[in-house]
Amino acid sequence: MNPMPRPRLPYVRKEISRHGKTVWYFRRGDGPRLRLPDEYGSDEFIAAYQKALSGAVKPKKPGKETFRWLVDRYRESASWAQLAPGTRAARGAILRSSVAKIGQEPFASIDKASIVASVDSRAQTPFAAKNFLKTMRGLFAWAVMAKHVSVDPTEGVSIKVKETDGFETWTDEDIAQFKAKWPLGTRERVMFAVFLGTGLRRGDACRFGRQHIKAGLATIVSEKTQTPVYVPVLPELQEAIDAGPVGDLVFITGQGGGPLTKESLGNYFREACDAAGVKKSAHGLRKAAAVRLAEAGATVDELEAIFGWEGGKMASHYTKAANRKRLATAGMARLLKQDGKDEDEIRPRGKNTSR
Repeated sequence: MNPMPRPRLPYVRKEISRHGKTVWYFRRGDGPRLRLPDEYGSDEFIAAYQKALSGAVKPKKPGKETFRWLVDRYRESASWAQLAPGTRAARGAILRSSVAKIGQEPFASIDKASIVASVDSRAQTPFAAKNFLKTMRGLFAWAVMAKHVSVDPTEGVSIKVKETDGFETWTDEDIAQFKAKWPLGTRERVMFAVFLGTGLRRGDACRFGRQHIKAGLATIVSEKTQTPVYVPVLPELQEAIDAGPVGDLVFITGQGGGPLTKESLGNYFREACDAAGVKKSAHGLRKAAAVRLAEAGATVDELEAIFGWEGGKMASHYTKAANRKRLATAGMARLLKQDGKDEDEIRPRGKNTSR
């Protein structure tokens, strides 16, 4: 056996398998990964390394029994195609990461214990653990349906993520402060008006343009849910659009006048918020739009038509909060009437503290 090379040979990567075994790979840049013998520095290891370095060894096509093969077939399936583009992008990244680690292993060896161990390894990032589990659940649900496996290893595996209010909702003061910094006639004000006036997500707001408006009604299919969204264009939004600057096919543009991706739009809007001294997000403005509508008496069905939600859960969150606020005001008003005071004395004033 040759003495173990020091330092580690170029392009050699060390990984620990899910069974705790040390595994060595050769990978040059973004090229294919080639498995090397297990005993680092052995004659067999060095010989395999030299072949890989010279390009004499070509990566094998994934066999039908490997996890890589299963993922490739899943991504060719109707089940995968039916996922929303944003969901495919997020789950695709998780699958690529998993393939990089266990792509050559037989998918039949992935059992419930393997899934639990992978979820537990993400304990410090519970949302990442939840998304990983959702991705594997989608993969193996399809695999069972396609008769590649007989048992879904994700069945019975769950993870509880502590619910939070998520992105903080903009207050009335936040809205006034942003407007003061970015008056009509600025790109930043157009972004703001689109988010607040339509409640669109970033992926839809960056595509929103004149072609989506007919007779004062904006109609656009949600990128995330593929659900049609209908929003009347109110005067405040129309005023911002008329003042511009806007593009030919999209209202929100970058400094060069061209369209933005949803990622660049998020960064651009955050910079505008920072400049205005508002530490909130575009999604927080979407929530403010929902709060405003709910407090104006919008129903669950109306909110779902505007925001592209389905199932009633999200819309009910806003309508229930608004109803509780109205009921509290009405209830306390009864006491004032007993004392001969005006109901206006207890109406909520000042900043919107809804979350």
